[in-house]
Amino acid sequence: MYKIIGADQKEYGPVTVDQVNTWILEGRANGQTLAQAQGSSEWKALLSYPEFASVLAAKFPAPPLVGSAYPAATANAALARGVDVHVGECLSRGWRLFRNNLGLFLGASLVFLLIRFGLGFVPIIGPLAYFLIFGALQGGFYLVFLKRLRGEASGVGDLFAGFSQDFVQFMLTGIVTSVLVFIAVLFCVLPGVYLVVAWKFSLALVADKRLEFWTAMESSRRVITRYWFQILGVIVVAYLPLMLFIGYSLFHVMSVMLPVMVNSGGPPNFGQIVKMMSGFFTLSLVQQLIALFTLPFATASLMCAYEDLFGTRPAPTA
Repeated sequence: MYKIIGADQKEYGPVTVDQVNTWILEGRANGQTLAQAQGSSEWKALLSYPEFASVLAAKFPAPPLVGSAYPAATANAALARGVDVHVGECLSRGWRLFRNNLGLFLGASLVFLLIRFGLGFVPIIGPLAYFLIFGALQGGFYLVFLKRLRGEASGVGDLFAGFSQDFVQFMLTGIVTSVLVFIAVLFCVLPGVYLVVAWKFSLALVADKRLEFWTAMESSRRVITRYWFQILGVIVVAYLPLMLFIGYSLFHVMSVMLPVMVNSGGPPNFGQIVKMMSGFFTLSLVQQLIALFTLPFATASLMCAYEDLFGTRPAPTA
């Protein structure tokens, strides 16, 4: 026997497996519909119960990519939910999600950062390769968190899901958002800041709803524009330790480099150069260590906000 939460956010049941399967076939329930098994206190998506797998597969085969004609429809469906996004609530739920999945999230973050850090040391080819694969890697990273948020099984391997499914869309989303943000910042900082926040859920939408890159970008922008300051608040607070250290690192680098540049008239002091490079490398390692803990907490908090806006989970009320 199961209880389910319908599209109207009301609770139904307890009902039998056959009744739930009937609702699936009628289109009244889907894989993301939350259900609670009798005797359990946990709500999980129907697709996590094996007894519904065959009916879900028959009713909802793997969807094709949603074309570019639907950004307004996707955004309007999310905005129609009329939810409130609270910075403190997202951070609190994100912290609980992070704490309850500590090993998985730290493992996925470690692999993600090692790839980024390692490619950064490969001249020319490394940064170019990361630029091309960033979208798929980040999309898979979001997927790890979304699955656990929805009570689904997940593993570090999901980090690479974007390489086997819709890689081109992930790649285009990563490249186009990066290039347009760079252009916006080049001409005026404020539009660039707006777009960084407004497109924050673009890759999550490609991973979760299999949208094409422009549809995902526009859907993210349309929805986040209404909640722009709340999403910015989540980003700033969650990433604050990392941002403070980056600020300190930049100040330290400038304070070391400036005297060297001013007094560069004589022959180069290779001992001093090696010492400086060693210090910069240490700063970079410490930054990655801080990112190892900041990144999963921030991502968990952002995915809680994403789920409130775009997911099927009932949004929390104030």
